[in-house]
Amino acid sequence: MEQNSIPSTKVERAMRFVKTGAQIGGNYIKHYSKKMMDPSLSKEELHEDNATDVYNALSELKGSALKVAQMLSMEKNILPRQYTNKFQMAQYNAPPLSGPLIIQTFIKSFGKSPQDIFDAFDMKATNAASIGQVHRAKLGDKELAIKIQYPGVADSIKSDLKIVKPIAFRLLDMNEKELDKYIKEVEAKLLEETDYELEYKRSVEISGLCAHIPHLVFTNYYREYTSKRVLTMDWMEGMHMDEFLKTNPSQEIRNTIGQAMWDFYDIQVHELKSVHADPHPGNFLMRSNGDLGVIDFGCVKEIPEDFYFNYFALLVPELLEEPGIIRRIMEQQQIINKSDTPQVQEIITDAFMKMTKLLATPFLEETFDFGNNAYIDKIYALGEEVSKMDELKKSKEGRGSQHALYINRTYFGLYSILNVLGAKVKTGVRDWKSGLVAYHSVEA
Repeated sequence: MEQNSIPSTKVERAMRFVKTGAQIGGNYIKHYSKKMMDPSLSKEELHEDNATDVYNALSELKGSALKVAQMLSMEKNILPRQYTNKFQMAQYNAPPLSGPLIIQTFIKSFGKSPQDIFDAFDMKATNAASIGQVHRAKLGDKELAIKIQYPGVADSIKSDLKIVKPIAFRLLDMNEKELDKYIKEVEAKLLEETDYELEYKRSVEISGLCAHIPHLVFTNYYREYTSKRVLTMDWMEGMHMDEFLKTNPSQEIRNTIGQAMWDFYDIQVHELKSVHADPHPGNFLMRSNGDLGVIDFGCVKEIPEDFYFNYFALLVPELLEEPGIIRRIMEQQQIINKSDTPQVQEIITDAFMKMTKLLATPFLEETFDFGNNAYIDKIYALGEEVSKMDELKKSKEGRGSQHALYINRTYFGLYSILNVLGAKVKTGVRDWKSGLVAYHSVEA
């Protein structure tokens, strides 16, 4: 069903959340009324009803509100599965905008309607997600994909995040300073994502530098048909992961796609220091011959050099044998603070080192089977355990560098996709660890 308007004022958007709160309250009343009749009733139906109401509200608001749902869908250790299942729809299946809003966006960008620019333009969106939606078009013999941003998205980001903050505070279970740091970083990235001219620049740069990777394919972009709110590129054939897996691909094809994805991130992180930081299934297209298409560079994280040398040092076993290096990294990454007691510093350091060693496992082996559900379950279980530590929950200080937020999200997203894909990947081929060892040898 098409959406004819988007609530744009702060009052309209806040009232939509108030309405949702009332719906959720009604769901609880309904649940406990039924439970009086059947004490064995579980909360499955309650979670399903609440997830539907929250998702519908965020879908109507679009923009940063819906983007938060998209991000939460990747956090399977935080939310009941009804929420993550529903929120995954935000990745490429949100309600699309109606025709008049599409034409309005084009006229504001180019002074013309899409029909005046292209030989053919399909008014029905092929995909609709959090920030914008995609339409097919033709120009001469070229098949094009036109990404159109929802009206008012950029203007509503700050107020949206203020509205979403109480929900995030409850769901993510962070202390206030930690959450403020998170919200600040998310706000900066969302503002970048609404600038399609910046996305055009990054798309051309990164795709050009990664075009040599086997089985990785990119599209061509068109500057003359791109503006702040419209991005034009060649149409790319392929299937999103859920559709692709229904074709029952062979293990060899799964491995080939997984390898292309791993190599893509490996080069971005360790060579380019600039990474596609939104690895969810909606941003990739898979083909039966093992090719992997990358279709969205809206969220790119630039990795500062000092952060890189300290964050990734924790994945190098030789460096973890030096207590002085570990302490320096913990302080630089803002994981421990000078105001912490020695006992608290030790407890927090031990917890983060345990998590780091678990996350580093794929890097320490020549080949790693991401289809191993036991490994992924360990990550989620340990993440939940660490997040509930009293030393972290009661802390008045935010823990961890703000730069780690999107890098952590990138690797969690990458591991999750490779897990669902069931891919076995050669993870220990490239040597990036020696540079880190040399750096910290000098520092010591």
